[in-house]
Amino acid sequence: MSSTVRRPELVVLDIAGTTVDEGSAVYRVLEQTVVAHGGTPSEADIAKWHGAAKHEALRALLAPADDAALQVIVEDFRARLKAAYAEHPPVPLPGVPDAIRDLRASGIKVALNTGFDRDIVDALLASLGWDGDSVVDTVVCGSDVAAGRPAPYMIYRAMEHSGVQDISRVLVAGDTPRDLQAGINAGAGYVVGVLSGASDEAELSAHPHTHLLSSVADLPELFGVTRTAATAS
Repeated sequence: MSSTVRRPELVVLDIAGTTVDEGSAVYRVLEQTVVAHGGTPSEADIAKWHGAAKHEALRALLAPADDAALQVIVEDFRARLKAAYAEHPPVPLPGVPDAIRDLRASGIKVALNTGFDRDIVDALLASLGWDGDSVVDTVVCGSDVAAGRPAPYMIYRAMEHSGVQDISRVLVAGDTPRDLQAGINAGAGYVVGVLSGASDEAELSAHPHTHLLSSVADLPELFGVTRTAATAS
């Protein structure tokens, strides 16, 4: 990309499949939870909710009688997912921690956003050593806003937390169509699909975007950000 293209002020990154490899446990556990509560989801039924807030997915897939019944299901999902992560801990995707460090070192703020609820995110990030603001500037969860993706609200909340006011200076990246839809709905200047997670190039290409990349690890090069010696080693 030409050096004349403005760098973003804020990069908003999805977690599972975009910055973190959790072995697609979330979607296996989503299916297990739905089945345990009487549902019979197809693979397509589960795939439709890639990138969505998980409480919204469970509500749609099971149609519980009321919020109290939904909360019981959500708590079961959380317990199952925490157990899955304890058995097979998530790890950062290759090159991603270095890329995030280099973006921040160049003055670009970095936020994570996710369809996970806060308690799951806090435990996941702590297991990675990503808690606090040592790795990213802020983290926004689906449970923090009125509606998850494809609504743009998590992106706007990340802007609020980061003090960024110009949506044209925001980059949104993720591995699902909902990530791209949220970025477009927000009016983000850069909407980037990455091929490191749930969706392949054909699926992501079918949705409006500005770039498709193999990985978040490629973002610094896209904007001419200097890579550190540690990155090259």
